[in-house]
Amino acid sequence: MTRLFAILGLLILVAVPVGAQDLTKDEIVVRVKPASITIPIGQTKQVEAEVVDIGGRPVKNVPVFFFSRNRRAVSVTGDGKVTARKPGTFKVVARAVVGRQRRGPSATVTVTVPFPEAAAVEFRNAPTRLYVGTSVRIGAVIVDKNGVVRNDLDAKLASDSDQVARIDGFGTVTGTHPGKTVIKASHRSLTAEHTIEVLANPVANIELTPNSTKVRTGDVVKFTAGLRKADGSEVTGVPVHYSLTAKPDDTLGNAATGQIEQDGRFVAESPGYYTVVASSGSAIARTTIRVVKRFKKQRKVEVIGRGSVTDTHTSDLWVWEGVDGRDYCVTGTWGANGVAHFWDVTNPGEIKKISSVTVDARTVNDVKVSKDGKICILSREGASNRKNGIVILDVVDPTNPKILSEFTTDLTGGVHNLFIDGHYVYALSAGRRYDIIDIKDPQSPKRVSSYQIFEPGASIHDVWVEDGIAYSSNWRYGIHMVDVGNGIAGGSPENPKKISSYAYPSGWNHAAFPFKSQETGKRYVVAGDEAFPFGLHTKDTPTYARGWMHFIDFTDLEKPKEVARYQVPEAGTHNLWIEGDLMYAAYYNGGLRVVDISGDLMGDLYKQGREVAWFIPTDKAGKIANAPMVWGPQPHKGHIFFTDWNSGLWAVKLSGDKQ
Repeated sequence: MTRLFAILGLLILVAVPVGAQDLTKDEIVVRVKPASITIPIGQTKQVEAEVVDIGGRPVKNVPVFFFSRNRRAVSVTGDGKVTARKPGTFKVVARAVVGRQRRGPSATVTVTVPFPEAAAVEFRNAPTRLYVGTSVRIGAVIVDKNGVVRNDLDAKLASDSDQVARIDGFGTVTGTHPGKTVIKASHRSLTAEHTIEVLANPVANIELTPNSTKVRTGDVVKFTAGLRKADGSEVTGVPVHYSLTAKPDDTLGNAATGQIEQDGRFVAESPGYYTVVASSGSAIARTTIRVVKRFKKQRKVEVIGRGSVTDTHTSDLWVWEGVDGRDYCVTGTWGANGVAHFWDVTNPGEIKKISSVTVDARTVNDVKVSKDGKICILSREGASNRKNGIVILDVVDPTNPKILSEFTTDLTGGVHNLFIDGHYVYALSAGRRYDIIDIKDPQSPKRVSSYQIFEPGASIHDVWVEDGIAYSSNWRYGIHMVDVGNGIAGGSPENPKKISSYAYPSGWNHAAFPFKSQETGKRYVVAGDEAFPFGLHTKDTPTYARGWMHFIDFTDLEKPKEVARYQVPEAGTHNLWIEGDLMYAAYYNGGLRVVDISGDLMGDLYKQGREVAWFIPTDKAGKIANAPMVWGPQPHKGHIFFTDWNSGLWAVKLSGDKQ
């Protein structure tokens, strides 16, 4: 009997909940129920989570929050209500909130959202007319009852008269004889029909001319096809198909070396001979051009000076001319103790730390200085009181920065990035929006407005303001251009108005920098990625980032178009700066990159040899030894200043002649 009571007592002891204060994050486990769920689009289901110790006993007073790995497809509330928005298989994570970093163990729920039943077949942007000897690809899609495209299904296409038009397995229709034909798209019992009239092709001759014959790799050449009838009269409105053949100088297994668009624009990646072909019906024209290497050799990057920081990770920088005429730089710190360092960089060869400011934060991720050089603002994340927000400094004398005020209202979730424009500060609020704060009186800042994307899973990473337009970087929702005083959409800092936006499939949009081409007048925004598919390592191990720079043509605000990229293999982008015809790119493990962005832009600028120079910083005494991790660049008075996450502040200069 005594033994029985002892066993019962042990069982009762096992069932007693454990206090969270008695355990570390390595001694607790998160359990979810169910571990996998299926939810139809538009419906919601509840997921439960509990925290237990390694023996399976419930642990008290450990909050758990839920988040989605793909918030546009599956959203989840903090308490586990999961809503399906798009079909596919996705992950929802339940994480325990433990310690100062509030990052404890987690468990994953697999969410399957089935595709709705197919309801109809539809033609999209199908032409009604076609000329003999020309081709067009017809789009036919399968949609569900809500009009959502079923990308997992393909419609079968057929022409009812191959004598008039033929169609291949990829949906390309080619006119063969004047007349009419009906194109039928089908999927099981669902069908749709579209009539195309094929017209006789009047083109007998083509005159093909380039706008330049002196061509370097990366130069965009515009080919114009003049169409004429047999009697020599001009023909308009008939499509022309462009193609090319290449004979590169390097014939040792070289891959595709050139690109031509159907508007006649051509660009080459490698030196060699390129023959552009224009055809319409039976008429064909060919023109050959010679392309030479863009630069005979790259320029060198010379290290001028350093402001070494190896005891903490370094974040962003800002370089400015002070009110006394000397040059200064402020740098932040990441995952440390809230320090910002101030440097005298008047002589870049003798960089001197002149002061430091410590604020209540773990990370001072962003630092900015007003145009007049009097005000510096620090962002805060990880404050002990969880208020975070921004800190406003008087830096008239950078050797003795003075805290004027702090602003934390509605910014308690942390400020990751900010920008100063005039007497307004644009500060990110917990990655949800940016708030616009009036600092005309820097000792009494006040919030005047905000801008937020109200879409499922929307979040923001950065904001940059130029000419009264705010360019925000919003991960999956891409670049948003907002009128905050430009006037193009009637906006102001007190009443921001959206102008345009552009998003790309990866959802990695992290930074943006606008510029107007000095040569073409086109307006671009360069959108930088940030991605760590192999993890972000904060100690001992180098980080191998991924991503590239996307060049988006915003000349037509109604139809922004991604036209070019700059992609360094096996490395990843962070921040950037553009001055004149040069882009200075922080490429994390790929170092500092300087790129020629002159003229029209198309294709992969890296493969085209537009890279002017590169530099990879290493430091055996770095926070992580010999692990380059370039954070952000800024050109200033003929030098390039940049911060490296592991080694601090650098000053370099391009050497060699400009080509």
